[in-house]
Amino acid sequence: MKDLKPIVDDIKPLIIAGPCSAESEKQVMETASQLAENGIKIFRAGIWKPRTKPGGFEGVGAEGLAWMRRVKEELGMLTATEVATRQHVKEALAAGIDILWIGARTSANPFAMQEIADTLAEAQMPELPVLVKNPVNPDLELWIGALQRIYNAGIRRLGAIHRGFSVYGKHLYRNMPQWHIPIELRRRLPQLPIVCDPSHIGGKRELIAPLSQQSLNMGFDGLIIESHCSPDEAWSDASQQVTPETLDLILNTLVAPTSSQSTENLSALRQQIDRIDNELIELLNKRMRVSREIGQFKKEHSMPVVQAGRYDDIMQTRRKLAEQMGMSGDFMAAVLTAIHEESVRQQLEILNNNRG
Repeated sequence: MKDLKPIVDDIKPLIIAGPCSAESEKQVMETASQLAENGIKIFRAGIWKPRTKPGGFEGVGAEGLAWMRRVKEELGMLTATEVATRQHVKEALAAGIDILWIGARTSANPFAMQEIADTLAEAQMPELPVLVKNPVNPDLELWIGALQRIYNAGIRRLGAIHRGFSVYGKHLYRNMPQWHIPIELRRRLPQLPIVCDPSHIGGKRELIAPLSQQSLNMGFDGLIIESHCSPDEAWSDASQQVTPETLDLILNTLVAPTSSQSTENLSALRQQIDRIDNELIELLNKRMRVSREIGQFKKEHSMPVVQAGRYDDIMQTRRKLAEQMGMSGDFMAAVLTAIHEESVRQQLEILNNNRG
């Protein structure tokens, strides 16, 4: 893929923003107008929405393409939407959509990817920008294979979207970043632009800013962020959308990497801290799961929740170990006390729920 072109000329970094779903003409135009006022040049909105289970909102369908055309004609913005089938591609192109992206569920399916690639090849539009999200599962080869199918269809404005990877259970993120995978993608395909989707990685609007900064620090080429004029009233993914005003604040507080070696070193160290902090939270979550299992065992065997001897042993051994590693014993005692209090709280919660 040595002959790739920029996704869009003269827009760096690439910022794509708009609601998760196009819900109404009013909502689309109001959101797009606010984004345009803040300098956003590419408007995104889901027309067709894949849902895990039937019965949910699956998008307004082709009707919404007319609203996207209004955005393009009246506000001068480029428009982008997700496609998952041959028919989606045909209808989006007929409506003048400027950028297509392929979602995580679709990129995991080689049959669906080949159908889309064949449709794009038939359209003979090599200048059409197409972005491919990583598959839901952390499979780099599957991601590269999806990209290769679109490349083989003649698309040269090709890019990847990192939206994180699905995992079982509750975690800090909706989809785990697993940054090493897009980093390896960049190593394997150095000319391929990579855009970060902090909305889907975080799943919470308060995580968008730090994830965006982290992706820029790692050399990503842009961001695709969900923004809605009334995010709390959104028909899909309300918790991960921000108002255009909030988005403008986030973008204005991001710090673009510089060529200064000292700044690069500091950014690298901060990235290590961020990763370690996230790992700590994951480990604490695992510890609390074990604590809840212990609480259930104590309940079934009529054992007291708090056992002083065990707690004293933990405090003494862990504090001594921390001091051997050069940390303050008082600091470790404070950390262990907080962990113990949370463990007790969760075990008492299990006991009370069982009684209820």
